[in-house]
Amino acid sequence: MALETLAGMPSTAPLFVRAALTARLRHGDTMPERTLVVEGVRVDRDRLTAYQRLTGHAVDDALPQPYPWVLAFPVQTALMVRRDFPLPLPGMVHLENRVTTHRRLDAADPLTLSVTAGAVRPHRRGRTVDVRLEARVRDELVWECDSVYLSRGRGQEDAPRGEAPPAGPVSPAVARWRLPEDLGRSYAGVSGDVNPIHLHALSARAMGFPRHIAHGMWSYARTLATLGRTSLGPSTSRVWFTKPLFLPGTVELAVAHEGGRTVAALRSARDAETTHLVLTLEG
Repeated sequence: MALETLAGMPSTAPLFVRAALTARLRHGDTMPERTLVVEGVRVDRDRLTAYQRLTGHAVDDALPQPYPWVLAFPVQTALMVRRDFPLPLPGMVHLENRVTTHRRLDAADPLTLSVTAGAVRPHRRGRTVDVRLEARVRDELVWECDSVYLSRGRGQEDAPRGEAPPAGPVSPAVARWRLPEDLGRSYAGVSGDVNPIHLHALSARAMGFPRHIAHGMWSYARTLATLGRTSLGPSTSRVWFTKPLFLPGTVELAVAHEGGRTVAALRSARDAETTHLVLTLEG
C-alpha cells in the first residue's frame, strides 16, 4: 500500500469541478492501493460551532462522532478524483457507515487523518466501494470509520448483499423535524460536501434524482445528537442510509433500547413505512 502525505488540506470546490469534467473517463474495476494522509489537522472552532448548531449537538469542545468524517472529507474527495480512481464521483450515493470512537475527541487535538479505498464490488444497482478513514493523535488511533458508497449504473441482480439493517422501532416518535429546502446548502456550508445531489432540485435532476436530497451525514449526526452524549465517548455506531430524504420534507425519529444497544430509525412523518435511516449505537 503506497502512503502519500499531502502538504495540506485540499480545497473541495476545485476537486468537484475536476470530478465533473472527468466523470465520463472513469472505467475499470481495479482500485489503486494508495493511502492519502494529512498531518496536523486543526479544528476550526467557528466551523465546528456552526456544525454543532445545525446538527443539534451541544456547542462545546467535544467533537461529535461524525465530525472527523467531515474533517477528512476533502482528503477522501482528493482520493476519489485521482485519474486512476475507477468510479465517477458525481452522483455517488452514501449507503452506510460504521464508526468507532476510542476516546473522547477534543477540539484542541491535532489530528492525523488518513483515507484508503478498498476493492470495487458489484451491486444490484451498480458498483460499490469501501472507504476507510482513520484519525490519530500522535501515534494513537482515536477514531475509525468504514464507509460504503454506491456508484449507480448497470448492476447485477445476483450480486452479494451486505448485512441488512435491523428492523426500525415501531414505537411512537421521540422527535419530529421539518427539513427546509435549503438544508443541503446549509450543511454544505459547514461540511464542505458540495455534491450537487444535495444543493438544488435542478442540479439533483442532472444526477438522476427527482429532487435534491438531504446529506446522509447530516441525518446521521442529527440522530446521534438526539440520542444524547454516549457517542462522544468510547462507542460504536453503525448507520444504514436506506432511502433518499428529499427536500423539503418532514421526518420523525423512533428509538428503542435493546440490552446494551440503542436502535433508531428516521422515518417519513407522512408514511411510517418509509424509513430513511436506521442506526445502532453501542457504548
